[in-house]
Amino acid sequence: MRRVIGVLTVFFLFLAANIMAAETGADFYDSFADFLNSVYGIDDNIGLTTLPVLNIPMGGKAEAMAGAFSAVSDDISFIEWNPAGSAMLDNGSLAFFHNNWIADTKIETAAFSNKIGNFGFGAAGKWLYTPFTEYSEWGERASKGYYSEAVGTLNFSYTFFPGYYFPGIAFGVNIKGALRIMPDFAEYASETAGAFAVDAGLLTRINLFKFYGAREKNMSFALVLRNFGPKVIDEPLPTVAVVGLAYKPFRPISLSCDVSFPLNFQDFALSEKPYFAFGLAVAVTDFLSMRAGFMMKAGGSRFTIGSALELDTIAIEVNYSLDLVTQFQSLNRVTIGVRFDLGDGGRGERNQLADSYYLQGVESYSNGDFDSATGFLNKALEINPRFDPALEVLKAIGSGESTNERIEKFGDFSY
Repeated sequence: MRRVIGVLTVFFLFLAANIMAAETGADFYDSFADFLNSVYGIDDNIGLTTLPVLNIPMGGKAEAMAGAFSAVSDDISFIEWNPAGSAMLDNGSLAFFHNNWIADTKIETAAFSNKIGNFGFGAAGKWLYTPFTEYSEWGERASKGYYSEAVGTLNFSYTFFPGYYFPGIAFGVNIKGALRIMPDFAEYASETAGAFAVDAGLLTRINLFKFYGAREKNMSFALVLRNFGPKVIDEPLPTVAVVGLAYKPFRPISLSCDVSFPLNFQDFALSEKPYFAFGLAVAVTDFLSMRAGFMMKAGGSRFTIGSALELDTIAIEVNYSLDLVTQFQSLNRVTIGVRFDLGDGGRGERNQLADSYYLQGVESYSNGDFDSATGFLNKALEINPRFDPALEVLKAIGSGESTNERIEKFGDFSY
């Protein structure tokens, strides 16, 4: 049944994309783009940075939510939007994405992330390529090859001040190496170049205006600086500073917003205008999610819809984008991805065991059996030294140790 629903969902996305292409047409497309330009204005500084591969989304949930993802950062696509995300993911992931971008341009991506304790880490590689043909002065084809851009990313993050009631503040960095390759025969072959850049991000989660019961925090905040690095052949990188907010009023619904501020470090007066992204994700069932997003950017707004089908440890993701900066063509912005769940390294089982000991301890405490209660609560804290409710009950009994003492004695393996 799940496979049937998944196939129908994917079919719906492709059907919706075709209907949008056939029914709306270029007239609506151009009219809406003109409307956005009239509201938001024209930006004369667009196109002054290099290596666009750094800004094109690889796919996944982040792309489906139109890039409003710096504060969400709850799956592998965090690696392009907030490097702090790996320290707050529950499970490790391995993912592959194919992005059918503009005309004959394709983007292939592989990404990995995991964490040990409070330390998150990951890596990603992305390759953009498009056919490139050289013509002679008489208009005859002389030779052909590929123009390509590639970027490799190493990710590291750590969660500071983690606890039961407050999950802490994650700080992360990405170290990036990028390469632009022009065909040797091309007139601009000398513009083949390499680049170095870093990302830095902060991420935290709290409970606020929460209308459902769950241990997860329902509101997230993020600050990110992406693509900071030296210029490439006298052109700046597409550096951007981002403020992000994500909110889950109810368990199945996630809302998000990112405000981005492009920064041209060669000349701040030539920086692009700020732009906005809004995202929505709805968990239809425990195995099917629908996503949508809208990015409002001068000369580059876009709509995106997507879905994810979770099949045990495998997820299949499909996104379709209407990009108001490209020529309108049916299905020219489709991304397909496969994500593999690598598990949580036993953290979930350990925390469930700690919960079980805690509940037994509370029951013994309520029955006046303080010795048994102390034993159960100490077992819970051996598994999870940051289990604050168990510490609170032990302090009430008068036999509690500090969190730091517990960590020194047993280690800190629960997060």
